[in-house]
Amino acid sequence: MSNETKQPSATIPSSQSITLSQVTERVSAHTHVKGLGLADDGVGIDESSHCGLVGQEAARQACGLVVDLIATQKLAGRALLLVGPPGTGKTALALAVAKQVGKHVPFCPMVATQVYSREVQKTEILTEHFRKAIGLRIREQKEVYEGEVTELTVQETEDPLHAASYGRSISHVILGLKTTKGTKTLKLDPTMYDSLAKEHVTVGDVIYIESNSGAVKRVGRSDSFASEFDLEAEEYVPLPKGDVHKKRQVVQDVTLHDLDVANAQPTSGSSRKDVMALMASLGKPRKTEITDKLRGEINKVVTKYIDEGVAELVPGVLFIDEAHMLDMECFTFLHKSLESTLSPIVILATNRGVTKIRDTDISSPHGIPIDFLDRLLIVPTHPYSLEEIIQIISIRAKTEGLQVSADALAKLGQVGVRTSLRYAVQMLTPSKMMAETVGRQEVLVEDVEAVDGLFLDAKASAQVLQNATGFLT
Repeated sequence: MSNETKQPSATIPSSQSITLSQVTERVSAHTHVKGLGLADDGVGIDESSHCGLVGQEAARQACGLVVDLIATQKLAGRALLLVGPPGTGKTALALAVAKQVGKHVPFCPMVATQVYSREVQKTEILTEHFRKAIGLRIREQKEVYEGEVTELTVQETEDPLHAASYGRSISHVILGLKTTKGTKTLKLDPTMYDSLAKEHVTVGDVIYIESNSGAVKRVGRSDSFASEFDLEAEEYVPLPKGDVHKKRQVVQDVTLHDLDVANAQPTSGSSRKDVMALMASLGKPRKTEITDKLRGEINKVVTKYIDEGVAELVPGVLFIDEAHMLDMECFTFLHKSLESTLSPIVILATNRGVTKIRDTDISSPHGIPIDFLDRLLIVPTHPYSLEEIIQIISIRAKTEGLQVSADALAKLGQVGVRTSLRYAVQMLTPSKMMAETVGRQEVLVEDVEAVDGLFLDAKASAQVLQNATGFLT
């Protein structure tokens, strides 16, 4: 028997093999939020920051302390609870925390109802989001060849296997690279020709090739060819400095979930390529669970890389909205997961007071078990005043590119006090359309009044149902 320790089969793939999810940002409910808007000391509010948040000074300062704890990695395995009435900025505060900590810290938002699925267990969905919120910063020393392509010659040879068709095959590729310090000619394997062709590499392009993996990346066109055409869609880059063959430190930011997906093996036991195999695969659930065994192997590799100094763990933020929709099984799982060494910062939000925990007869503050509440730092939010509502509506109008008069803003503020902030914000675009029907670009008071007369808010609808006998029965 060998005394060697068997290495886990999980691997850390290169940046070429991991596809990170990209989000296309549109004008949404919280597009205007840019940060917490705190002063440099982290205590006062910087009114000139244009962060998109209005009011809630105490809650913003508390979240500022959380951001500092995240930056110093002293809040991992802890949780924060945002409580307050609907429309008081709980989700906006969580998104402001995400903006404040920076784009290199993972931020994973979810709604509590996402855990309920007929195909996947609740704990599996929570585990997936937990691992999406845990980042890993990998630093690798790679040997690369970098420079401007001065020669690209394909050498062919006789191939008796393909004599009936073309009769020749690629024997090797001659590639010449140039930097500010010198030139170098490389003799490449025939398989490298496909990588060069996929990147559409031609003479005059600036490329780099990883020597260990053979990955080819076209950086752009050399700026010495910038005057070649009057109009061109190329991106011109300067001639690389230093030697052609050099060592470069590559920093790659991934999440543990990215590693799970990259290492996951297909679950189908058949390797057939016929029509019946295709139909069988279509009948299977599209979402499958990643096994705990695979995650354990990945955790071993990650821990090994952290101990060797190759990688750095970056605890991110997991935001769970409508936390009162979770049940006892989910809270028990969260309670256990927060004690793990690989745990993100969890921010929960709810607008409930004393209510029953889901699927039980136990009443508890915010619908959360008492033992789990003991783990939470609770940040309250409060209803907005009239002036704050007007200021928020003005920010939203500017974000959506709408021209609203001062009187119309005041009227929308009064509607927001009478109904809710969300209803008043939703009236902006219909009011703009009412103004356009009469040929105006600016929203006036009569436009707001016309829209307010066409629609009912939640309170007015409840009042109508309460007073009407036999309505909708």
